[in-house]
Amino acid sequence: MDREELLKVRDRYDAEVRRDAAHASVERVGAVVRTVPGLGWNGVLWSDLDEATADAEIAAQVAYFGALDGDAGGGVEFEWKLYSHDRPADLGERLRAAGFVPEPPETLMVARTADLAALPVEAPEGITLRVVTDEAGVDLMMEVHHRAFGTERPRIREQMLSLLRDEPDTIEAVLAMAGEVPVSAARMEMRPGGSFAGLWGGGTDPRWRGRGIYRLLVAHRARVAAARGIPYLQVDASQDSRPILERLGFGVLGVTTPYIGRP
Repeated sequence: MDREELLKVRDRYDAEVRRDAAHASVERVGAVVRTVPGLGWNGVLWSDLDEATADAEIAAQVAYFGALDGDAGGGVEFEWKLYSHDRPADLGERLRAAGFVPEPPETLMVARTADLAALPVEAPEGITLRVVTDEAGVDLMMEVHHRAFGTERPRIREQMLSLLRDEPDTIEAVLAMAGEVPVSAARMEMRPGGSFAGLWGGGTDPRWRGRGIYRLLVAHRARVAAARGIPYLQVDASQDSRPILERLGFGVLGVTTPYIGRP
């Protein structure tokens, strides 16, 4: 995609996935779209701010999430998902001044689903794919993620179980298996009628990297999305995955930085 097309896709992404996100866990309050705390992700998806309104809106969101009853009482942790084209230009500095802590930035990337679905990708020798449909499969994914990222992700586990149980058409979770051993895992989240399928959680056991498994998981999810008529794949890419995705044909829409607010 050329620059002009990428900008059009970015506008479409902002409108559909962020500003006008239409699912039960999202609410719009004034100039902010945020999630309703519960399973999964808590935070601010989109905002329409300027120099005159930003500080007051940041304070309002800190007060809102701080007044909620967290696991230990006294508020819940949340993320302000800042994109490089969000206004005002110094919004990141204002978030830091309000006590938010930035995590490593990720690159917002997108590709046409049909292009990726047509890629001639074959499974590396000894690797098979297993679609996850139950709790046992989710636990295998968490096992892989622990080896790949070195962290536990209980909220992601609960979110996946909830989606598989209540909205199975909105998630495609898949494992790469070496025999009976899980070596890589990833998921894709979709919304009915949406233009974007989000690729999340792609992680491979360090001992199995460099063999094309990540590429295989991307191609598998692209074929699923293409079969459902979803035109674009979107991913927040780490520094490790960005070069692979660029070689597959993903284009850059911008940079997104998670700013974490803790009670």
